Amino acid sequence: MSNNSTEQKASAQNTQPHESVEVPRFTGKDLPPVGRLIIQFAPPIAIIALIATVLINPDGVAAVIFDMRSFVTGGFTWMFILYSLFAVAVCAWLVFSKVGGRVRLGGPDAKSEHSNFAWYSMLFACGQGIGLIFWSVAEPIMLRDESPVIQSTAGNVAEGGLVWAYFHWGFTAWAMYCVVAVCLAYSHHNLGKTLTFREATVDILPKWAQGGAGVVVELLAIMATILGLATSFGFAALQFSSGITSFTGIASTPAVWLIVILGLAVLTAVSAFFGISKGMRVISETNSILSVVLVVAVFVFGPTLFIISNVTQTFGSFFTNFVAMSFWTDAPSTAEPLASWQDSWNGWWTVFIWCWVIAFSPFVAGFIARISRGRTIREFVIGVTVVPSLIVMVWIGVLGSAAIFYDDNTGRGISAAVGENVSSGLFAMLESIPIVGSLLLVVSTVLVATYYVTSLDAGTYALSDFVSSPKKSGAWFRVVLVASIAAVATLLLTVGGSAVVDTVQTGTIIGAFPFSIVIMLMIANMIRRLLKRDRSTKQLERAVNDPDPNVKLHVDDNGEVQAAQNTANPNGLASR
Repeated sequence: MSNNSTEQKASAQNTQPHESVEVPRFTGKDLPPVGRLIIQFAPPIAIIALIATVLINPDGVAAVIFDMRSFVTGGFTWMFILYSLFAVAVCAWLVFSKVGGRVRLGGPDAKSEHSNFAWYSMLFACGQGIGLIFWSVAEPIMLRDESPVIQSTAGNVAEGGLVWAYFHWGFTAWAMYCVVAVCLAYSHHNLGKTLTFREATVDILPKWAQGGAGVVVELLAIMATILGLATSFGFAALQFSSGITSFTGIASTPAVWLIVILGLAVLTAVSAFFGISKGMRVISETNSILSVVLVVAVFVFGPTLFIISNVTQTFGSFFTNFVAMSFWTDAPSTAEPLASWQDSWNGWWTVFIWCWVIAFSPFVAGFIARISRGRTIREFVIGVTVVPSLIVMVWIGVLGSAAIFYDDNTGRGISAAVGENVSSGLFAMLESIPIVGSLLLVVSTVLVATYYVTSLDAGTYALSDFVSSPKKSGAWFRVVLVASIAAVATLLLTVGGSAVVDTVQTGTIIGAFPFSIVIMLMIANMIRRLLKRDRSTKQLERAVNDPDPNVKLHVDDNGEVQAAQNTANPNGLASR
């Protein structure tokens, strides 16, 4: 009897190390049933009501949104400029402060889940892939004759468009994504909170306000994600159809749009079903390879000498003018009330793009946070800001320079194409590339599809966290989310057309105005958490990320950890 008992204990000790608890352990506070119901049912009801209103009275809704955009642009351009500067400053602090090098996402022993190539591929694909394809030619062409701040070099008046494109899609935009992502990442991986804006934000507020504020914050994030993805889905279908037209001659019609939406939805659903490692990682790495092929081919077979010279010159102009562009609010335009956002250069460009970035932050930042476990905050910030910014600048520099060259040599032919259809600018430029132009049309069209698939896939993961946390969402739930977003995009595009899609997207971007306040609260909360990080916080981070099943966390009703104890070694962990 004694021998058997000894053998059983030895057997248990031998098998115990093979058991583990999924980390990070959940330490947050779940929503009460009423709040959970509101988060699950209010967004679809609100979105159905919004879409119905837009479809019933598109002109009336468009007029209201136009006035709202004029109000935001005229009265709050300064705020968006300061917000972007704040994001850059916080990222700089995280890189150069001691805390950035000492804090590892997931605790001191956490390992990176993805290789650097896979990580960069996924964060770039979800962050700016589709937008960059759309604007890498369009913005340099549209701004080649009108570029404030930039003092163009004699003989190169078109450089201003490229420099502003570097600015709008480069470092500052990525800093705005990064600062949101690092808030979510530290809250989730180190403190055990759900990967939601709610739990990354509300504990800076008084206790009595946290419940209601959490529901409001989560609703804003869910609405921004659904509408942002759905309207982008519509524009991706339009651009993909333009790509097909460029090398097949098939007209871009509502029937083609529907087929494209269905095809992209199926591909995304498959990727979402198989998960990040098997689905999105493979597509993202394919994106990266095809993107390199596209840029290298344009460089080699296009006007190589002009590209080298123009990229060198415009890079210098960018670094010279970066501070002035960052602070530029077009102050003289505020001398009188702004009658229309169209009368403001910033209304067309900087404010529009910064609002776009803020509106897309929920799903972009949420996904970046999810895939970044194991990196120090310093490595995270550099990886999310510096590396993608350099890729963006090279991409725009090569494609934009080629577009300017061929625009000059075709009597402004590229400008005419962009003026007729902004989404066709890239394809018009590629048609001018000798030898491989036709092949590059196919490559770029495929990239439009695959970049959007990765964006929608990333958005689906973030949305599933917002809706289902703290429970884990299943693969089929993500497939249902993809189908729902595709249905919204189909309704908007096939019933209302591109004008309705544009109206809803503009409305979504206007939503960035109140959401920017939420983000600033979240950033302030992260700074507070990091500055208050003491020995007990470090012990908590270890406990939250300890896979040993013997470690037990004691959490109160408010989601605060009261004690962490190792039942096999009671002295191994200290109480909070």
